[in-house]
This record gives sequence, C-alpha cells and structure tokens, in this order.
Amino acid sequence: MANEKWGMVIDLDKCTGCQACVVACQSENNVPINDEPLYNQRRASAWIHIERYWEGEFPDVKARFIPVLCQHCDDAPCEPVCPVFATYHNSSGLNVQVYNRCIGTRFCANNCPYQVRFFNFWEPSWPETLKNQLNPDVTVRSRGIMEKCTFCIQRIHKAGRNAKSEGREIRDGNDLDIRALDPACVNSCPTNTLMFYDMNDPESEIAKLAHDELEHDGRGYHLLEDYGTHPSITYLKKVDKDAELHHDSH
Repeated sequence: MANEKWGMVIDLDKCTGCQACVVACQSENNVPINDEPLYNQRRASAWIHIERYWEGEFPDVKARFIPVLCQHCDDAPCEPVCPVFATYHNSSGLNVQVYNRCIGTRFCANNCPYQVRFFNFWEPSWPETLKNQLNPDVTVRSRGIMEKCTFCIQRIHKAGRNAKSEGREIRDGNDLDIRALDPACVNSCPTNTLMFYDMNDPESEIAKLAHDELEHDGRGYHLLEDYGTHPSITYLKKVDKDAELHHDSH
C-alpha cells in the first residue's frame, strides 16, 4: 500500500436523496445520534450529508440532491492553520485527523470552505439499547475535539493487512479487495452513486471514468474548484433528459 491515492466519484444522476449513506456512515464511524435539541441549537453533526436544492420555476420544479463530505483536498486549507498538526495529508492522499492531538481550536473548521468538519460540544452518548452496536474498530471521540470523514480509514487498513498477509498488493480491479475497503457510504448506496477508487491505478475503470469526464469536457467537476483546493472527489453532473429531448427536437 505504498503508491495508492484514494479518491471518490459521485454520480449525481444516480442520487435519489435516500440518505442511506448518512445512516451507514453514522453507524460505521460511531457518529453520535442527532436529536431535536441538537438540530435546534445548530449543533448536529454528520460526516456526510445530502444537500437538497431546487431547479426550475413552478410548476416545472425539480429536486436535486448532492452528497457532501470531506473532499480530502490535495491542498487542504484546513491543514496549515492547525497549531498542533492534528490534521495533515498522509501518503495515501487522505486528510487525516489525529484525535488525541487535537486541542479544539476549531481553526480547521473555520478554514474549510466545504463546512464538513464538526466540533464535539458535548461528550457523546448513546441509548443503552444501542451501545452494543458501536464499531470497535473506530474510536469514540471525546468532547472538545474536531472530527470529520476519514474515507473509513479503518477499512482501508484492514484490507491492506489482509493483502499483506497474503503477500500481495491491494488490487483496485479485484472486486473482493475494492468491496472490502470501500467506505460505508459506498457500500450502502443502493444506486451506486458513490464509487471509491485508487487514483494512481491506471487500470482502474473508475479512475478512467473520472479522468475522461474531467479532461474531455464531460460531466466531471470539483466542488468549489476555483478555490484551488484540488479535491480527491469528482462529481458527475446531473443529466437533464428533458433538456436533451428539447435540444434534439431542434
């Protein structure tokens, strides 16, 4: 696992806004449950959330959905402002958060243009009936520190250990490998909206898709790409079939 660079492709044409990814992420990564008081105080946290927006004028209005999570930027503005180096870029292209180094300045959250970092204002707790569902592979973050999407790094490490024990490298084209290290949001998506891949693997079909859509005026784009953050997540634009039909008729 020396040369990989993990990234994601999100095809907005497939997203139905079901929020299965949000629930899966919360369960996999021990994200505290958001209750009504948290929402009312604007203190709710979710490592991935679905933004909903509307296109068109009444009565021809359409709902659009876009999953938003940490973009794991190559030039992440959250990293240089941390005074204790609690967040940094690792060799696999991930924006890492070291919980036991964080002192809760929240500088990183202020500097993140995507608003995907969250501060723990209270000690996390779960109902007694849900305590046994906590993931033992993921630490429970305490009060006073920042947290965010990790691309489910625990799964990546586990797949790497399994590959190493078999004396081989992780292969992106190997269905067993890629399914094992897929983040929870990717595994749970019923429409395959989210696709995880190794950006440095020239044989990866998803890497080829992302490159073609970005480089050849396709549907590919990056969120807030004018900011120069160079995200590791490529979005594919929604296909408006009605507009295509209208265009073809002319």
